[in-house]
Amino acid sequence: MKRGPFKEELHLEPEFKPLVVIELVKDVKEETKKWLVKKIADKKKDGGAQLLIKPLVISEEEENIYVVGASTRRLLIGAEAAGFVKESLDGSMRPFIYSNRTEYKNFLGDGEDFLSMSECQYIIKHELDNLRAQDETNIPGYPQSKLYPGKSLVRRMETSGILIQVFPLHDQENLKRLSLQWYCQIKIGFQPIDDIRRYFGDPIGIYFGFLEYFTLALIPMAILGIPYYFFAWEDYDKYVIFATFNLVWSTVILEVWKRYNSTMTYRWGALVMKRKFEEPRPGFHGVLGINPVTGKKEPTYSSMKRQLRMYLVSVPFVCLSLYFSIYVMMIYFDLEEWAHKYNMEQQSSFSSLMLFVPSIIYAVVIEIMNRIYRYAAEFLTKYENHRLESSYQNHLVLKVLVFNSVNCFASLFYIAFVMCDLKLLRQSLATLLITSQILNQIVEAGLPYWMQKRHNKQITKKVKTLKVDTEFTLLEQIHLEKEMNVYLGTFDDYLELFLLFGYVSLFSCVYPLAAIFAVLNNVTELYSDALKMCCVFKRPFSEPSASIGVWMLAFETMGIIAVVTNCALLGMSPQVKSMFQDSNLDLFLMVAAIEQMKLSFESLTEDAIDS
Repeated sequence: MKRGPFKEELHLEPEFKPLVVIELVKDVKEETKKWLVKKIADKKKDGGAQLLIKPLVISEEEENIYVVGASTRRLLIGAEAAGFVKESLDGSMRPFIYSNRTEYKNFLGDGEDFLSMSECQYIIKHELDNLRAQDETNIPGYPQSKLYPGKSLVRRMETSGILIQVFPLHDQENLKRLSLQWYCQIKIGFQPIDDIRRYFGDPIGIYFGFLEYFTLALIPMAILGIPYYFFAWEDYDKYVIFATFNLVWSTVILEVWKRYNSTMTYRWGALVMKRKFEEPRPGFHGVLGINPVTGKKEPTYSSMKRQLRMYLVSVPFVCLSLYFSIYVMMIYFDLEEWAHKYNMEQQSSFSSLMLFVPSIIYAVVIEIMNRIYRYAAEFLTKYENHRLESSYQNHLVLKVLVFNSVNCFASLFYIAFVMCDLKLLRQSLATLLITSQILNQIVEAGLPYWMQKRHNKQITKKVKTLKVDTEFTLLEQIHLEKEMNVYLGTFDDYLELFLLFGYVSLFSCVYPLAAIFAVLNNVTELYSDALKMCCVFKRPFSEPSASIGVWMLAFETMGIIAVVTNCALLGMSPQVKSMFQDSNLDLFLMVAAIEQMKLSFESLTEDAIDS
């Protein structure tokens, strides 16, 4: 195959293990490619990233893919710059310092295996993101893509449509080994959380650790729920013991998780890792100005304009969406009333089955509305133009949680405290819980996996027709992975667990089998999520993380609501009413006292964790 002098020069680079892939548009200018490669390969003192890069030459028509790696020494220096924390020989966790590298546990020889592949890929991504414009006023070959000193080159190329994607490669050997330990064999046992974290990074490791912990925490509820359900099937008002257990359970499991999470992340070095100054997120835009903290040039945007967008656009839209959700809920109750009348008139097996149809339809509609609203919430949060990714995520989570909570739980609260129909509450909760679980498993895992398998066969067939001098296995791997869907993070996964926690903690005293279905859902979720991570999505870049973030606040808020709800259900029970002799004031004081006990317990637990 004929190559120009630029390609020959690149192929003189020393051999290295490809870690990250960069894909540019097909018609990218030649001068742009030369400039980017030079920036990546140049030394740090010259404004480069000092990484190793070479093109993956496929054909004369497709020369837009580059693989990036780094020497062991460069990666170790990058680990120090990124603030990695490692276990020293004396057992303490300390920030990694390259000059003292031999003082750290598991550092052997030149340290080639000291860092995991995900850590190496994070370092490369960190260095690419820190490639800054110096004297350039625009990207070479693209006068319309303006630059200013300090601007991230990779982000500008992404927003200009020149750079299609940057993604880390899988390690096929380690991935196969992890898959065998993780999900290829159905067995009773713990997940290899440390191996998952080492391969995929802290956020994924913490998510699967939380999923496993939540599943184990549901088991006592499930054990108590089975005999309670079968021996008190028709006694809908005899739930005092279960509701009391719910009060304690919803609080204790969250406090125990905090301690477990702290222990786990300390062992990983994530808990004591210093957080870097957060850069503006890629989608942030505004008038060029000077950051008063860093002194760097970056876009600035008036907080007043952001507040106006939030309160004049986002808040009205969320309120309108909530109104629409309530309107749909009332249609559901009309359907329920029709189904009951139809059953009373017909008294047949078919009419009995029709009693479940409104709940099933409503559950499907809820899932559709939640997904449509999610896209709208993302659009609105981008429109608000938040400077930091953390702020963007917090506002997005708030919007989605408010709508999803009202959409999923409003009907249950209405049935419980307005209609006071515990039989219908049990039926609705069971239908919503089971239907949503089935739909989520199909949409989130089943369909993507089936589509990806079909696509992989097509790509493999295409690659086999190419006659190139590149190593076939690497060529096939990159072609397969670059067409995979991008993993968008753990947002949807935590949201599903949050809603599940709500169903169980709020009303499982009326439907004790809720915990059983939650356990079954989490077990299947564990295997389906593992399958997605390994076979459906691109490998995500690892990011340092020490907790589940804003989701902890969401779960704690739901825990408080669960306490109030279960106290209210206790107050509705004939047994408790007889104790208070219809005194609403005494009942209110009981609820307030239990809530204060819960808050005091949380405070004491947090103090114990901090100490």
